[in-house]
Amino acid sequence: MRLYQGIRSLILTILRKILFLWVRTDVSGNSLDALSLDPDKPVCYVLQYSSLSSRLVLEQEVIHARLPGATEALPVKNGPSHSFFFLYRRTGGLFRRRQTPILTPEFAALVGYGLEQPDQDVQIVPVSLFWGRSPDKEKSLVKLLLSDTWSVAGRLQKLLIIMLHGRNTYVQFNQPLSLRQVVDEYRNSEERAKRKLARILRTHFRRVRQAVLGPDLSHRRTLVSGLVRTQAVKEAIRETAAKDDIPPEKVRAKAWKYADEIAASMSIVTIRFLEVVLAWLWNRIYNGIAVNNIRVVKEVAQENAVVYVPCHRSHIDYLLLSYVLYKNGLMPPHIAAGINLNMPIVGPILRRGGAFFMRRSFKDNPLYATVFNEYMHVMFSRGYSVEYFVEGGRSRTGRMLQPRPGMLSMTVRSFLRDHRKPIVFVPVYIGYEKVMEGRSYLGELRGKKKQKENVFALAKTVRKLSNSFGRVAVNFGEAIPLAEVLDQVHDSWRQEAYDAEYRPPWLNQAVDELAVRVASNINASVAVNPIGMTATVLLGTDRLAMDEDQLVRLMDQYALLLKAYPYADTVTLPEGSGKDWVAYCENMGLVERQPQKLGDIIALAGSNAILMTYYRNNIQHLFALPSLIASLFENKDSLRRDKVVFLAEVAYPYLQSELFLQYRADEAEQVINRWIDVLIDQGLLNALEDDRIGRPEEGTEAMLRLRVLSRFIIQTLERYHIALGILRKYGSGKISASELEEQSTLLAERMSILFGLNAPEFFDKSLFRNFIANMQKNGVITTDENGLIYYGEGLDDVAEDARLVLSVEKRQAIQQVTMLGA
Repeated sequence: MRLYQGIRSLILTILRKILFLWVRTDVSGNSLDALSLDPDKPVCYVLQYSSLSSRLVLEQEVIHARLPGATEALPVKNGPSHSFFFLYRRTGGLFRRRQTPILTPEFAALVGYGLEQPDQDVQIVPVSLFWGRSPDKEKSLVKLLLSDTWSVAGRLQKLLIIMLHGRNTYVQFNQPLSLRQVVDEYRNSEERAKRKLARILRTHFRRVRQAVLGPDLSHRRTLVSGLVRTQAVKEAIRETAAKDDIPPEKVRAKAWKYADEIAASMSIVTIRFLEVVLAWLWNRIYNGIAVNNIRVVKEVAQENAVVYVPCHRSHIDYLLLSYVLYKNGLMPPHIAAGINLNMPIVGPILRRGGAFFMRRSFKDNPLYATVFNEYMHVMFSRGYSVEYFVEGGRSRTGRMLQPRPGMLSMTVRSFLRDHRKPIVFVPVYIGYEKVMEGRSYLGELRGKKKQKENVFALAKTVRKLSNSFGRVAVNFGEAIPLAEVLDQVHDSWRQEAYDAEYRPPWLNQAVDELAVRVASNINASVAVNPIGMTATVLLGTDRLAMDEDQLVRLMDQYALLLKAYPYADTVTLPEGSGKDWVAYCENMGLVERQPQKLGDIIALAGSNAILMTYYRNNIQHLFALPSLIASLFENKDSLRRDKVVFLAEVAYPYLQSELFLQYRADEAEQVINRWIDVLIDQGLLNALEDDRIGRPEEGTEAMLRLRVLSRFIIQTLERYHIALGILRKYGSGKISASELEEQSTLLAERMSILFGLNAPEFFDKSLFRNFIANMQKNGVITTDENGLIYYGEGLDDVAEDARLVLSVEKRQAIQQVTMLGA
């Protein structure tokens, strides 16, 4: 018997080595940490279908990862002779008709062991294996025959699949199941216990398969033709033909042209090509890609249509996200791309990589709008994963831009029409240590015209590939089920009937709520990096320079502040210490060292002073509340605690709207009080008698820490005071919102020059517009039918309190323009 087993083991080893002369694998989840295995319990791996090639791949990956061996026998009588088993075995084939696969005897024996030994447990690790990961294409015989799809392949088909796709094999190890927990419920019925475990494993394999392969894809031409035949598009064709007096045939041809312009043509060959190219590209320009919280996506992708909503910092965001998803065993999404990217050479590649193209505006073209809406509805109702940027365009300042409602509204309306397939939004924060377009953003912020995308501009970008752009982080945030948002806004939405044209009266409220949650969850997944920390501290100094030792201490202390009251579990902090971060920034050419006998000085110089505001703005929201509290002591030695809480609460709704802070308004008081306690514990504030809070003594290290901390947010508060000052100068009912916005922008630009402020967003007109809109939303101001702004005495009180944070020089500069008294 031993001789037989030895010969058999030798033969399998030889076959495995022969197989891996050809096969190349990409594996995820194959580590002890990822699987969280209990070393005191036996492990048993399970594959879905019996297959010699699958067994050989499993054994190879287990050996390579140094996991508990797949060749070791389990203590199960008549059970698996090795520590793995197949859930199903095939019946029929070759010369007999293929029948439905049946459960294997090893599976039944394992369940029997679990019932007979209630004090014993086995960790069952499901392993999914995909040869080629090519999604099925309807009406494509070649793809059906030669790719790993939803169907069960026969021996000949499997051989062809391995020959064609073996070098692109994906293996996914998943979290273990406890045999004891599964069978405990059915101690008296082995048959029911077997059915339960089989059902759990079958459901698991189906969900993983959907996440990896995606839903079945329709042939593109069939999809395009189908869009034109939908009821909504037919109606739009009739209305357009009647309105413009054009023959219906011409309008139908135009609708077909629109659909063809929009639709993606995802090709697995192109995706594999892009994977190779992008792997080379990332290794060329980045020092690594850190991926965090990918588990969230793997879970929700198994049963939901996923909408990825990343922040938009760079043109390469969508390439990076698709690459990360594909490398982690998930089907790349269909990506909404601007029509400006549909240029020669690049456009067709992006389209085959999953991009679908959209025009900037639909307002004057109802036919195009209808075709695009129907295309999106097909995507969602069939369960495709989709990616779009809620900000619309790239952020030039490093801040999260105000979300645009267009794509979100389309998604909500599509889901209301057909909500059988759940939709889940997955926010994604993509953080660059050095954004590729940084220098061009500086030019645009200084008034330079935005350069149109074209092949020649792309060729210029290639020259940057010799530069190093540091590391990049891809952090996945907390998922947002769309049904959950709709329940919150209008809990009876399921009982109502919707068609393609109907817009319920509560739609805008639902879209606004969804937009805020998406933006807040993106910001709650921020990756703090050395450059962001260094920029934040140096930009909080008067001369953009600091003694190196002092800078290092401050950065270490502010990092401790973030750890003392974490913003969210999905926020990631940089490794190392302040000393490491300064050296890293110097190596990246973003700070300058000025040697000095009393200690080297680290400074920001030239265009880097403005560029670093971009990286400061990436993480500004993390420090918003402690910085707001610190700023209240800029001109006051002490304040009553309730006064600090009151003033911070007054400012919070405006900071929340601008920086997408995650705390609700009714949570603000609790969070502010918690931050006051943290600042006292960290020595930045002092608890005094009579429930007063005091600042440290002037000239102390603690006072320096508090003052620099206050500078993290003080420019935002100064901007608010500018708008309030101009509004009070004109008086109630004397100035419109658009005039206030214009006057505020001009004064902010003037102060930026006078005081050498390096933050381009300080005089960003959209930020003033948002502040004015929020004052109206919060009832601080009202407008009449002519658009003139009215306010009461409460605004004067708020404006006077806001003066606490302004320096004497800035108060005087504002007073000179607004003609306000002292």
